[in-house]
Amino acid sequence: LERMHAPSIMRRTSLSSSKATCIAVALGVVLAVTLSTFAASPLNTGSGMTVSGLSSRAALRVRTPFMQSIGVYRSGHLCHSAVETAVKAADGLKSVPHGGKLVDLMLKSQTDIDAAIAATDLAIELNDRQLCDTELIINGGFSPLTGFLNEPDYNGVVENMRLTSGDILGLPVIFDTDDESIKPGMKLRLTREGKDIAVMEVESKYKPDKVKECKNLYGVTTLEHPGCLMVATERGQYYLGGSLKGISLPVRDFPCKTPAEVRAELPAGKDIVAFQCRNPVHRAHYELFTRALDAENVEEGGVVLVHPTCGPTQADDIPGPVRYKTYEVLKEERQDPNIFWEYLPYSMHMAGPREAIQHMIIRKNYGCTHFIIGRDMAGSKSSLTGDDFYGPYDAQDFAKEHAPELGMKTVPSLNLVHTVEEGYVTADYAQEKSLTVNKLSGTKFRQMLRAGEDIPEWFAFKSVVDVLRANS
Repeated sequence: LERMHAPSIMRRTSLSSSKATCIAVALGVVLAVTLSTFAASPLNTGSGMTVSGLSSRAALRVRTPFMQSIGVYRSGHLCHSAVETAVKAADGLKSVPHGGKLVDLMLKSQTDIDAAIAATDLAIELNDRQLCDTELIINGGFSPLTGFLNEPDYNGVVENMRLTSGDILGLPVIFDTDDESIKPGMKLRLTREGKDIAVMEVESKYKPDKVKECKNLYGVTTLEHPGCLMVATERGQYYLGGSLKGISLPVRDFPCKTPAEVRAELPAGKDIVAFQCRNPVHRAHYELFTRALDAENVEEGGVVLVHPTCGPTQADDIPGPVRYKTYEVLKEERQDPNIFWEYLPYSMHMAGPREAIQHMIIRKNYGCTHFIIGRDMAGSKSSLTGDDFYGPYDAQDFAKEHAPELGMKTVPSLNLVHTVEEGYVTADYAQEKSLTVNKLSGTKFRQMLRAGEDIPEWFAFKSVVDVLRANS
């Protein structure tokens, strides 16, 4: 391994610096591919225990100056983004799925499906959040996960955002239950309204420390936070860990394509900028994500993937099916070839910085290279005082810190305002030029919407307003 370092090659040969560097880079790519294959395979620890991927100690043993110089090793872990960049995406996209490979757990033949269902011990009806998580596991949206987290992985993610494999994960993906009869070794048929979605082989059953989970994920333990309220009052007392086999994807009011299907539609070799939202797209949003293509770190020819979450969010948010209708009318109205529209079956946690990481991982699996981070992304307010739980730039700073490891780039959202004189400009520019700023709060907008008053078109698209009123 040491001989792959360019200076070492120069010392051992009479090659010039440029040729030695070329050889070092070529050997480095081979090394990275080899390590990627090794990291994806079970590793015998010599103690009768087999773990998936390299442990921190294993990573320490293979660290070299060359690996440090190309960023393969960082903070006691193999840097998966560096390994992944040496492996070209099979679909020609710049973005390689998290962990190096897009997971697909769907059973392909009816014979396999029938056998899997016949072997189950118990049927479990999925709630909205469980349905979203199950779908994103079996379709690859949560790659590299192949099931719900066992306790070691759960603890690793809660404590330091790390799976036992070393891969980063923003939030634990768990399956909760109050059913005392479920035991490890059982196979569960996961259903939704009579439709078989997946089969889960239960590997573990454990009682989580929910106070610790809330403190580490949301930064607080108060029930004023919607995420803490969900963990405390909606989730069962036990978490189940285990692998999944996909039977069928849910039928929804809004179509959710798989990561493989979305990746197949995106242009190869281009920067793909993801825009996440959980509300209807208004004028300021549209200006924000279209101008993101002009960001310094986005190459010419890039496109935007508008990828709203249509699963459960906050209690007072507009329902997913209604949001979907607003997106569809806007897509049809604008017909911009540089903007792609798809929908994500994800349940929001309102976890601020931690959730920004989760969104970046998911969008990476869907083929994106960049992610727009809005002010106070995935943030929430106290249900009592109305105070924000996170600072306006906490999520941006946290995402930027972890972006290199994820192999993603962040695009901070512009603070745009609408002016009488020049339309949408940045707030700093409006202040510098002493422009007249138009203002309309979200609360005032909702009041005008309910009262049937005219909504100014600088604030909202008429087509979107019509849909909201028709479904109010």
